Amino acid sequence: MTSVTSGTRISPELRDELHALYRQLHAAPELSMQEHRTAALITERMAALGFETFSCGGTGVVAVLRNGEGPVVGFRADTDALPVTEDTGLDYASTAHGRLPDGTEVPVMHACGHDTHITCAIGAAALLVGSRDSWSGTVVILFQPGEETSEGAAAMVADGLWDRAPRPEVIFGQHVWPGRAGEVEISTGPAMAMADSWRVTVHGRGGHGSRPEDTVDPVVLACHMVVRIQSIVAREVPPLKSAVVTVGSFHAGLKENIIPATAVFTLNVRTLDPEVRERVLAALRRVIAAEAQASGAPEPEIEELYTFPLLDNDPEATEQIKAALAAALGPEKVRDTSAQMGSEDFGHLPGAIGVPSVYWFFGGMPDEVVNGDQPVPSNHSPFFAPVIEPTLVTAVTAAYAAIMSRVGPQRGGTS
Repeated sequence: MTSVTSGTRISPELRDELHALYRQLHAAPELSMQEHRTAALITERMAALGFETFSCGGTGVVAVLRNGEGPVVGFRADTDALPVTEDTGLDYASTAHGRLPDGTEVPVMHACGHDTHITCAIGAAALLVGSRDSWSGTVVILFQPGEETSEGAAAMVADGLWDRAPRPEVIFGQHVWPGRAGEVEISTGPAMAMADSWRVTVHGRGGHGSRPEDTVDPVVLACHMVVRIQSIVAREVPPLKSAVVTVGSFHAGLKENIIPATAVFTLNVRTLDPEVRERVLAALRRVIAAEAQASGAPEPEIEELYTFPLLDNDPEATEQIKAALAAALGPEKVRDTSAQMGSEDFGHLPGAIGVPSVYWFFGGMPDEVVNGDQPVPSNHSPFFAPVIEPTLVTAVTAAYAAIMSRVGPQRGGTS
C-alpha cells in the first residue's frame, strides 16, 4: 500500500487504495473470533507498510511501528461482523455466510461498520509511515476480533498482549455511527454503557393443556417475570440515573395443547454507573427468584452470557483530542455528545494496564439521509451502509491526528 501524503492530506492514490480495501472488506465479512481471512489481509497490509506484526487473541493482529525515542501510543480497530442479511443494494454487498458456535449457518454482514474501522486504521498507518520525519515514538495498532461478543479484547489481554507489545501511555479508538458524514462526536467521562446479558431458564412442571391444575406453567411464570422486571428501572433506579433492561428472546413449548416443562428468555442490562449496575442485577435476581417461589416452581437457572465494561473517556486526554480533531477537521466538524447506552469491550484494553483512553464516533450518513423523512439506518441494521466519502477521509484524518497529538512535534514538553 502506498504511503504517499501531502502533509496530513490523503493523496489520491492512497484514497483510491482505501476505497478498494473497504469494498473488499465489506464484501467478505467474518463472524466474531472467526476473522481468519480478515486477519491475514490486515497482516499483509501492515507488514507491507513496515509494521512489525504478530497474532494475538486468536484472530487479533497487533502491528507495531517504532520510530525512535518518544511516547508509545495505542490505537484500536475492531474487525468482526454480524449474523445479518444485508439489504443495502450496494454493488459490493455481502453475500457471505458463516456458522455460529452452535453450528447454525447464518448470513454475515458488516452491519456495525467494522470494515470502516479496519480501513481507516490502515489508512492512518500509511500516513504515519509517509510522515516518519515529522514524529518520534512508537505506535501500536490493535486489530481486535470479537467485539460483538465481548470476547476479543479480553482474549488479547489473556494472550499476553501487554507482555508482547510495547505498553502505550494512552489508547485511542473510534466507531462509525449514523451521524453526518464528515463530522466526529465525542463525550467526556462515561462514553458507552456497561452491558450484562443473561439466559434465564424457568422450570415448571409440564402436562396436558386441559389439566393445568396438574402443572406449574413456566410460560405464565416467565411472562410474569418479564413484565415485573420492567418496573425495576422505573421504581428502583434514581430518576437522574440511566439503566435499560431488555428481554430480547423468549422460547417455550412445541405444541399449543401441551404445557411445557421449561421456558427460556434472554435479557440485556445497560448501565453507566457501577452502583446502578449492581442494584439492577441484584433486583433482577430477586424478582426472578421471587416469582418462581410465588408459583411453587424450582429456582430458575441464570446463565451469564457476557459482560461489557464501561467505556470511560479520560477528561484530560479527551480535551487534548478534541483540540487535535478540531485542528485537523475544523472546529465545526467536532461536536460534543452525551454518553451512549450501546456497549463496547474496548475498555478491557486500557483497563488491563491502567492507562487512559479516548473513544469517539464518526458519522457515516450523507446529508440527504440525515435530513430525510425516513428513519436513518442504525448500526446492526441490514440497511446500514456508510457513504464511502467523506466518511473514510474523515476517520483516517481523525485517527492520524489523535496519534500525532502524542508523537508529533506539538506534543507537550518535547520537540
